[in-house]
Amino acid sequence: MSAHNGPAHARGHAHGNSHGHGHGDIDWEAMGAVLENSGELQLPVLRRTAARLAQALAPEHEVRRVLDVGSGPGVMTCVLAETFADADVVAVDGAPALLDHTLARAERLGFGERVAVRHAELPESLEGGGLGAADLVWSSKAVHHLGDQQGALDALAGVLNPGGVLAVAEGGLPMRCLPRDIGIGKPGLLARLDAAQEHWFEVMRAELPGSTALVEDWPAMLRRAGLTRVGGFTLLLDLPAPLGDPARAFLHAQLARLRETMSESLDAEDRKTLDVLLDADAPDGILHRPDAFLLSATTVHTGVRPA
Repeated sequence: MSAHNGPAHARGHAHGNSHGHGHGDIDWEAMGAVLENSGELQLPVLRRTAARLAQALAPEHEVRRVLDVGSGPGVMTCVLAETFADADVVAVDGAPALLDHTLARAERLGFGERVAVRHAELPESLEGGGLGAADLVWSSKAVHHLGDQQGALDALAGVLNPGGVLAVAEGGLPMRCLPRDIGIGKPGLLARLDAAQEHWFEVMRAELPGSTALVEDWPAMLRRAGLTRVGGFTLLLDLPAPLGDPARAFLHAQLARLRETMSESLDAEDRKTLDVLLDADAPDGILHRPDAFLLSATTVHTGVRPA
Protein backbone atom coordinates (compact mmCIF):
# COMPACT_ATOMS: atom_id res chain seq x y z
CA MET A 1 0.00 0.00 0.00
CA SER A 2 1.62 3.13 -1.28
CA ALA A 3 3.29 5.73 0.90
CA HIS A 4 0.91 8.27 -0.63
CA ASN A 5 -1.85 6.38 1.05
CA GLY A 6 -0.31 5.50 4.40
CA PRO A 7 -2.44 5.51 7.53
CA ALA A 8 -1.41 8.91 8.81
CA HIS A 9 -5.08 9.73 8.64
CA ALA A 10 -6.22 6.61 6.76
CA ARG A 11 -7.24 8.76 3.89
CA GLY A 12 -6.73 6.11 1.22
CA HIS A 13 -7.16 7.90 -2.06
CA ALA A 14 -9.66 10.26 -0.56
CA HIS A 15 -7.21 11.38 2.12
CA GLY A 16 -9.96 12.94 4.17
CA ASN A 17 -9.02 16.51 3.43
CA SER A 18 -9.84 19.62 1.50
CA HIS A 19 -7.81 18.90 -1.57
CA GLY A 20 -10.30 19.87 -4.22
CA HIS A 21 -9.97 16.44 -5.84
CA GLY A 22 -12.73 13.87 -5.84
CA HIS A 23 -14.88 15.42 -3.12
CA GLY A 24 -18.04 14.77 -5.07
CA ASP A 25 -17.40 11.02 -5.10
CA ILE A 26 -16.96 10.57 -1.38
CA ASP A 27 -19.54 10.23 1.38
CA TRP A 28 -17.57 12.00 4.09
CA GLU A 29 -20.17 11.26 6.75
CA ALA A 30 -19.69 7.55 6.16
CA MET A 31 -15.91 7.95 5.85
CA GLY A 32 -15.63 9.89 9.10
CA ALA A 33 -15.79 6.86 11.38
CA VAL A 34 -13.26 4.96 9.23
CA LEU A 35 -10.87 7.90 9.27
CA GLU A 36 -11.25 8.41 13.01
CA ASN A 37 -10.59 4.71 13.61
CA SER A 38 -7.36 5.08 11.66
CA GLY A 39 -6.40 8.11 13.69
CA GLU A 40 -7.03 6.21 16.90
CA LEU A 41 -4.62 3.50 15.74
CA GLN A 42 -2.07 6.22 15.03
CA LEU A 43 -2.36 7.98 18.41
CA PRO A 44 1.02 6.79 19.75
CA VAL A 45 2.74 8.06 16.59
CA LEU A 46 0.73 11.29 16.53
CA ARG A 47 1.61 12.07 20.14
CA ARG A 48 5.29 11.42 19.51
CA THR A 49 5.05 13.62 16.42
CA ALA A 50 3.51 16.50 18.37
CA ALA A 51 6.24 16.19 21.01
CA ARG A 52 8.89 16.43 18.28
CA LEU A 53 7.18 19.52 16.87
CA ALA A 54 7.30 21.14 20.30
CA GLN A 55 11.05 20.49 20.34
CA ALA A 56 11.41 22.12 16.92
CA LEU A 57 10.16 25.41 18.34
CA ALA A 58 12.54 27.65 20.26
CA PRO A 59 11.99 27.30 24.03
CA GLU A 60 11.09 30.97 24.33
CA HIS A 61 8.56 30.84 21.49
CA GLU A 62 5.01 30.91 22.84
CA VAL A 63 2.57 28.82 20.81
CA ARG A 64 -0.73 30.67 20.81
CA ARG A 65 -2.32 29.48 17.58
CA VAL A 66 -1.97 26.22 15.65
CA LEU A 67 -3.40 25.32 12.23
CA ASP A 68 -4.14 21.74 11.17
CA VAL A 69 -4.51 22.10 7.39
CA GLY A 70 -6.35 19.16 5.86
CA SER A 71 -7.47 18.00 9.28
CA GLY A 72 -9.75 15.08 8.43
CA PRO A 73 -11.81 14.03 11.48
CA GLY A 74 -9.59 15.97 13.89
CA VAL A 75 -7.59 13.28 15.65
CA MET A 76 -4.31 15.16 15.20
CA THR A 77 -6.12 18.44 15.88
CA CYS A 78 -6.94 17.19 19.35
CA VAL A 79 -3.43 15.81 19.89
CA LEU A 80 -2.08 19.28 19.06
CA ALA A 81 -4.53 20.82 21.54
CA GLU A 82 -3.33 18.30 24.14
CA THR A 83 0.35 19.04 23.50
CA PHE A 84 0.11 22.83 23.21
CA ALA A 85 -2.09 23.47 26.21
CA ASP A 86 -2.05 27.27 25.90
CA ALA A 87 -2.87 27.38 22.19
CA ASP A 88 -6.02 27.70 20.14
CA VAL A 89 -6.08 25.03 17.43
CA VAL A 90 -7.95 25.52 14.15
CA ALA A 91 -8.88 22.52 11.98
CA VAL A 92 -9.07 23.43 8.29
CA ASP A 93 -10.85 21.05 5.92
CA GLY A 94 -13.14 21.06 2.91
CA ALA A 95 -15.53 18.40 4.22
CA PRO A 96 -18.12 19.77 6.69
CA ALA A 97 -18.94 16.27 7.96
CA LEU A 98 -15.32 15.76 9.02
CA LEU A 99 -15.26 19.14 10.73
CA ASP A 100 -18.34 18.03 12.68
CA HIS A 101 -16.36 14.96 13.77
CA THR A 102 -13.56 17.28 14.89
CA LEU A 103 -15.83 19.45 17.02
CA ALA A 104 -17.48 16.41 18.60
CA ARG A 105 -14.13 14.82 19.36
CA ALA A 106 -12.72 18.02 20.84
CA GLU A 107 -15.79 18.44 23.06
CA ARG A 108 -15.60 14.82 24.19
CA LEU A 109 -11.91 15.17 25.13
CA GLY A 110 -12.33 18.49 26.92
CA PHE A 111 -10.72 20.72 24.27
CA GLY A 112 -13.94 22.28 23.02
CA GLU A 113 -13.07 25.80 24.15
CA ARG A 114 -9.73 25.80 22.31
CA VAL A 115 -10.55 23.90 19.12
CA ALA A 116 -12.27 25.69 16.23
CA VAL A 117 -12.95 24.61 12.67
CA ARG A 118 -12.70 26.36 9.34
CA HIS A 119 -14.48 25.08 6.25
CA ALA A 120 -12.11 25.90 3.41
CA GLU A 121 -10.98 24.33 0.18
CA LEU A 122 -7.34 24.10 -0.76
CA PRO A 123 -5.56 25.78 -2.39
CA GLU A 124 -8.03 28.69 -2.47
CA SER A 125 -7.96 29.11 1.32
CA LEU A 126 -4.19 29.64 1.22
CA GLU A 127 -4.53 32.78 -0.87
CA GLY A 128 -4.59 36.25 0.67
CA GLY A 129 -3.82 35.22 4.25
CA GLY A 130 -7.34 33.95 4.81
CA LEU A 131 -6.28 31.42 7.44
CA GLY A 132 -4.66 34.01 9.72
CA ALA A 133 -1.27 33.83 11.40
CA ALA A 134 -0.06 30.82 13.37
CA ASP A 135 2.90 29.66 15.42
CA LEU A 136 2.66 26.08 14.14
CA VAL A 137 1.18 24.81 10.90
CA TRP A 138 0.66 21.05 10.54
CA SER A 139 -0.42 19.40 7.29
CA SER A 140 -0.50 15.65 6.70
CA LYS A 141 -0.79 14.11 3.21
CA ALA A 142 -2.48 17.24 1.87
CA VAL A 143 0.13 19.14 -0.14
CA HIS A 144 0.61 16.35 -2.66
CA HIS A 145 -3.03 16.75 -3.66
CA LEU A 146 -2.43 20.32 -4.80
CA GLY A 147 -1.24 21.07 -8.32
CA ASP A 148 1.44 23.55 -7.28
CA GLN A 149 3.08 21.88 -4.30
CA GLN A 150 5.81 24.53 -4.00
CA GLY A 151 3.22 27.28 -4.12
CA ALA A 152 1.27 25.56 -1.35
CA LEU A 153 4.35 25.32 0.86
CA ASP A 154 5.15 28.98 0.14
CA ALA A 155 1.65 29.94 1.26
CA LEU A 156 1.72 27.76 4.38
CA ALA A 157 5.12 29.18 5.35
CA GLY A 158 3.72 32.65 4.77
CA VAL A 159 1.14 32.36 7.57
CA LEU A 160 3.79 31.57 10.18
CA ASN A 161 4.69 34.08 12.82
CA PRO A 162 8.46 34.71 13.07
CA GLY A 163 10.00 31.69 14.79
CA GLY A 164 6.99 29.54 13.87
CA VAL A 165 7.24 26.00 12.49
CA LEU A 166 5.74 24.45 9.37
CA ALA A 167 5.50 20.65 9.51
CA VAL A 168 4.30 18.52 6.60
CA ALA A 169 3.87 14.75 6.69
CA GLU A 170 4.75 13.59 3.18
CA GLY A 171 6.55 10.54 1.88
CA GLY A 172 7.39 7.76 4.27
CA LEU A 173 7.21 4.14 3.15
CA PRO A 174 4.42 1.93 1.81
CA MET A 175 2.37 0.32 4.53
CA ARG A 176 2.74 -3.42 5.00
CA CYS A 177 0.13 -5.70 6.52
CA LEU A 178 0.64 -9.20 5.06
CA PRO A 179 3.50 -11.60 4.23
CA ARG A 180 4.75 -11.76 0.63
CA ASP A 181 3.12 -15.18 0.20
CA ILE A 182 -0.30 -15.36 1.86
CA GLY A 183 -1.24 -18.81 0.55
CA ILE A 184 -3.86 -17.55 -1.90
CA GLY A 185 -3.24 -16.04 -5.31
CA LYS A 186 0.19 -15.04 -6.58
CA PRO A 187 2.82 -13.97 -4.02
CA GLY A 188 3.66 -10.27 -3.94
CA LEU A 189 0.11 -8.83 -3.87
CA LEU A 190 1.09 -5.74 -1.88
CA ALA A 191 3.89 -4.86 -4.30
CA ARG A 192 1.43 -4.97 -7.19
CA LEU A 193 -1.02 -2.81 -5.24
CA ASP A 194 1.83 -0.35 -4.67
CA ALA A 195 2.48 -0.20 -8.41
CA ALA A 196 -1.20 0.32 -9.19
CA GLN A 197 -1.41 3.15 -6.66
CA GLU A 198 1.72 4.82 -8.01
CA HIS A 199 0.10 4.83 -11.45
CA TRP A 200 -3.13 6.23 -9.96
CA PHE A 201 -1.12 8.90 -8.15
CA GLU A 202 0.70 9.91 -11.34
CA VAL A 203 -2.60 10.29 -13.23
CA MET A 204 -4.22 12.14 -10.30
CA ARG A 205 -1.40 14.68 -10.11
CA ALA A 206 -1.41 15.24 -13.87
CA GLU A 207 -5.13 16.08 -13.73
CA LEU A 208 -4.90 18.57 -10.86
CA PRO A 209 -5.51 22.26 -11.68
CA GLY A 210 -2.17 24.00 -12.13
CA SER A 211 -0.29 20.72 -11.92
CA THR A 212 3.44 21.46 -11.79
CA ALA A 213 6.16 18.85 -12.09
CA LEU A 214 9.02 19.11 -9.63
CA VAL A 215 11.47 16.94 -7.78
CA GLU A 216 9.72 16.06 -4.52
CA ASP A 217 12.70 16.96 -2.36
CA TRP A 218 10.69 18.20 0.60
CA PRO A 219 13.61 19.71 2.56
CA ALA A 220 14.68 21.67 -0.54
CA MET A 221 11.08 22.76 -1.07
CA LEU A 222 10.85 24.06 2.50
CA ARG A 223 14.07 26.00 2.02
CA ARG A 224 12.69 27.53 -1.17
CA ALA A 225 9.68 28.59 0.89
CA GLY A 226 12.05 30.73 2.94
CA LEU A 227 12.32 28.47 5.97
CA THR A 228 15.46 27.72 7.97
CA ARG A 229 16.53 24.98 10.41
CA VAL A 230 14.96 22.52 7.98
CA GLY A 231 14.88 18.99 9.32
CA GLY A 232 12.79 15.86 9.46
CA PHE A 233 12.07 12.63 11.24
CA THR A 234 10.32 9.34 10.59
CA LEU A 235 8.19 7.48 13.08
CA LEU A 236 6.98 3.90 12.90
CA LEU A 237 3.60 2.44 13.67
CA ASP A 238 4.34 -1.20 14.45
CA LEU A 239 1.38 -3.38 15.37
CA PRO A 240 2.49 -7.03 15.25
CA ALA A 241 0.32 -10.06 14.57
CA PRO A 242 -2.13 -11.06 15.81
CA LEU A 243 -3.97 -7.79 15.30
CA GLY A 244 -6.85 -6.52 17.40
CA ASP A 245 -10.25 -5.78 15.93
CA PRO A 246 -9.78 -2.01 15.34
CA ALA A 247 -6.64 -2.57 13.26
CA ARG A 248 -8.34 -5.34 11.29
CA ALA A 249 -11.32 -3.07 10.62
CA PHE A 250 -8.96 -0.38 9.37
CA LEU A 251 -7.17 -2.79 7.02
CA HIS A 252 -10.49 -4.12 5.74
CA ALA A 253 -11.58 -0.56 4.91
CA GLN A 254 -8.25 0.16 3.18
CA LEU A 255 -8.37 -3.01 1.10
CA ALA A 256 -12.03 -2.43 0.21
CA ARG A 257 -11.21 1.02 -1.12
CA LEU A 258 -8.28 -0.37 -3.12
CA ARG A 259 -10.53 -3.11 -4.53
CA GLU A 260 -12.98 -0.41 -5.62
CA THR A 261 -10.50 2.06 -7.09
CA MET A 262 -7.70 -0.16 -8.41
CA SER A 263 -9.69 -2.93 -10.12
CA GLU A 264 -8.84 -1.81 -13.65
CA SER A 265 -5.12 -1.95 -12.85
CA LEU A 266 -5.20 -5.47 -11.39
CA ASP A 267 -5.57 -8.81 -13.11
CA ALA A 268 -8.42 -11.21 -12.40
CA GLU A 269 -6.38 -13.34 -9.99
CA ASP A 270 -5.44 -10.36 -7.81
CA ARG A 271 -9.04 -9.15 -7.79
CA LYS A 272 -10.12 -12.61 -6.67
CA THR A 273 -7.47 -12.59 -3.92
CA LEU A 274 -8.73 -9.24 -2.68
CA ASP A 275 -12.27 -10.60 -2.64
CA VAL A 276 -11.14 -13.44 -0.37
CA LEU A 277 -9.28 -11.01 1.89
CA LEU A 278 -12.43 -8.88 2.15
CA ASP A 279 -14.77 -11.82 2.85
CA ALA A 280 -15.94 -11.27 6.43
CA ASP A 281 -16.50 -15.01 6.92
CA ALA A 282 -13.43 -16.43 5.18
CA PRO A 283 -10.67 -17.81 7.45
CA ASP A 284 -8.17 -16.33 4.97
CA GLY A 285 -9.86 -12.91 5.16
CA ILE A 286 -8.13 -9.93 6.71
CA LEU A 287 -10.62 -9.95 9.60
CA HIS A 288 -9.53 -13.43 10.72
CA ARG A 289 -6.14 -14.51 9.37
CA PRO A 290 -3.48 -14.79 12.11
CA ASP A 291 -0.59 -13.37 10.07
CA ALA A 292 -2.05 -9.87 9.50
CA PHE A 293 0.01 -7.04 10.98
CA LEU A 294 0.33 -3.29 10.49
CA LEU A 295 3.65 -1.58 9.84
CA SER A 296 3.98 1.93 8.44
CA ALA A 297 6.53 4.73 8.43
CA THR A 298 5.43 8.37 8.43
CA THR A 299 7.99 11.03 7.54
CA VAL A 300 7.56 14.61 8.77
CA HIS A 301 9.51 17.53 7.29
CA THR A 302 9.90 20.74 9.31
CA GLY A 303 11.18 24.25 8.83
CA VAL A 304 11.25 27.46 10.87
CA ARG A 305 10.31 30.94 9.72
CA PRO A 306 13.25 33.24 10.48
CA ALA A 307 12.67 35.71 13.31
